[in-house]
Amino acid sequence: MGTEAGFARAAATIEAATALVVTAGAGMGVDSGLPDFRGTTGFWGAYPAYQRLGLRFEEAANPTHFARDPALGWGFYGHRLNLYRATVPHAGFALLRAWAERFHLDCFAATSNVDGHFQRAGFPAETVWEVHGSIHHLQCLTPCGDAIWPNDERVTVDETTMRADGVPRCRACGGVARPNILMFDDWRWVPERANAQEQRFEAFLARHALHPMAVVEIGAGSAVATIRRLSQQLGHRPGCTVIRINPREAAIDAPHVSLACGALEGLRGIEAALAARRNT
Repeated sequence: MGTEAGFARAAATIEAATALVVTAGAGMGVDSGLPDFRGTTGFWGAYPAYQRLGLRFEEAANPTHFARDPALGWGFYGHRLNLYRATVPHAGFALLRAWAERFHLDCFAATSNVDGHFQRAGFPAETVWEVHGSIHHLQCLTPCGDAIWPNDERVTVDETTMRADGVPRCRACGGVARPNILMFDDWRWVPERANAQEQRFEAFLARHALHPMAVVEIGAGSAVATIRRLSQQLGHRPGCTVIRINPREAAIDAPHVSLACGALEGLRGIEAALAARRNT
């Protein structure tokens, strides 16, 4: 659980900053009701059909299924697409936006999540870097080119077999389409959209090279450490303090801040500390 002293230090960090970076991993979505895939047991608990099939998360989230058995590949990603569309981002997203507005912070979010929830929660699209792509965009499986287009497909999935009734098709060649997501053992991901987002993020960092910066890292574990490594790199910048919110792996060296709690609990704890500072 986050301590009062930790929440107070996090609040002071945000008040002193002129820029805010949110780095978010899978733990950011748990309080919205999204499943926690931590470990094989967690994945199979969310998707019992894959336990019967003997598939782990790394095997289900693999582009080979789209080539060998597109209905099975789209069974997993179609189910996730429907889940993400039906899920409302939790209140912590609004708190982050409120801090940026209240303290006049230039803000950018970098996330390994592919659910599009930062944009749905009101973060401007030009201030979000989806490091592993987005389920809300498609590309050709082959690929026949570098085209990336919005995912307007409606995919029906039989949850007993985790197979899709229909398979989206490439707009250019008519072949199988797939989500524009970097999967495991994936050599055919089209990265142009994510690369453009990264370039905007790098421009953001350049603008704030000499400014105090708060990095709020939320739910980024060490199993797939993309976001955690990014936070650590940012934490080496002069004037940058990382606030790590993580219920299981919160440890981080001083002067950075460790909050051993979930996403919403941590963000609400910081908000309470900010309110207390206003009233003193």
